[in-house]
Amino acid sequence: MEQTTKASGSCLCGKVVYEVNGPLSDVIYCHCAQCRKTSGHYFAATSCKREHLNITVDEGLRWFQSSPEAQRGFCNLCGSSVFWSHKDAPSICIAPGSLDLPTGLKAVAHIFVADASDYYTIDDGLPQHADYGTIHAAE
Repeated sequence: MEQTTKASGSCLCGKVVYEVNGPLSDVIYCHCAQCRKTSGHYFAATSCKREHLNITVDEGLRWFQSSPEAQRGFCNLCGSSVFWSHKDAPSICIAPGSLDLPTGLKAVAHIFVADASDYYTIDDGLPQHADYGTIHAAE
C-alpha cells in the first residue's frame, strides 16, 4: 500500500537532500547481512518510482556497489545510509529515517529473517519472509 504523495528528506549533515513527488510504499524491515552491516542494525526501507525521486543536493552522495545487482547510496561526509537501488527495479528504496516528519508511513513486514542477528527477536507480529520475492512481486 502506498502512503505519501509528497515527501522530503536528507542525510544527517544535509549534503544529501531529496524530494519525492509521488507515493511511497509501506516500510519493510530487511535483516540480510548486507543491510545489517551497512546500517548497524536491520534496515528499514520504503520505496518510490525512480522518476518520482528528485535529489536536490548531492554534494555528499556516493554509491557503493554492494553486489552485482544492487548499490547503496550514502553520504560520504556524515555516513548516513540513504538509498538502496536494484539495477533492474523500477523503484528505488529510501531509508525512512531520513525522511522529514511526518512520514505517514507504517511498517508491514520483515524480509530475510533467517539472517537476523542473535541479539534481538522479531516479535512485533508483522509477517516474516525468507526473501523479498513475495514483497516485490506486486511492484
